[in-house]
Amino acid sequence: MKEFHILRLLRRRNPIEIKTPGELDAMRAAGLVVAKTLTLLSEAAKPGVSTADLDELAEQTIRDADAVPSFLGYHGFPASICASVNDQIVHGIPAKTTVLAEGDLISIDCGAILDGWHGDSAVTLAVGEISEADEALSEATKAAMWAGVKAAVAGAKLTDISFAVQSSADRSSAADGVEYGQIVEYGGHGIGREMHMDPFLPNVGKPGKGPRLEVGMALAIEPMLTGGSNETIELEDGWTVITADGSRAAHWEHTVAITADGPRVLTLAESS
Repeated sequence: MKEFHILRLLRRRNPIEIKTPGELDAMRAAGLVVAKTLTLLSEAAKPGVSTADLDELAEQTIRDADAVPSFLGYHGFPASICASVNDQIVHGIPAKTTVLAEGDLISIDCGAILDGWHGDSAVTLAVGEISEADEALSEATKAAMWAGVKAAVAGAKLTDISFAVQSSADRSSAADGVEYGQIVEYGGHGIGREMHMDPFLPNVGKPGKGPRLEVGMALAIEPMLTGGSNETIELEDGWTVITADGSRAAHWEHTVAITADGPRVLTLAESS
């Protein structure tokens, strides 16, 4: 009987770590490093610039802030940012041979560790002039992220965020007349003193499932949409994930804290 009660307690234990207000402030400091880095990368992502150039700028910016790149060396990842161009969804490896061209769409995912705490954020950028379809895809993905952020409130359930992300993407599909592919294999996650913590946060799902959100929790909310199928392929490098049908992809992400006053976006630039 005692073992039965222990099992029940384990099943009921909330898998999302609770942070103190001071710890969330420390995560905000890390988030500001990420925000500054992404701002500089947004300005630098122009035709003729390689993704390796962007990676070098990111690493220097992070280290100049007395922080450490979260991604560099993480499970063997060889760079400080993920730079995913056009049909690459996530985890693109920066390279000197990947030179940006007019009309490209690039998603940059960036993480930094400051005083032991992680910040994690991603943006999708236009390289020069892009097509209306690519612009709509990026805006739909960004809107889905903000819908997820808005749903990250105390008392809600984890999949209320998933449902908000999915519903926003569905609305954008209807408004744009395009069936956006919603990526299901990859999603958000808990974050804190580790970059990836429990729980996994799906970008699709029914509401009212999973652990209840409480003040002090921190999550990375990161939808990914494609202009076509949601089927993915991982390349032989073991990292880069591309769309199976060659359609373009977008990725937006913020690190968000659950507070008594609503969602606190820890990776938002100070001027935003």
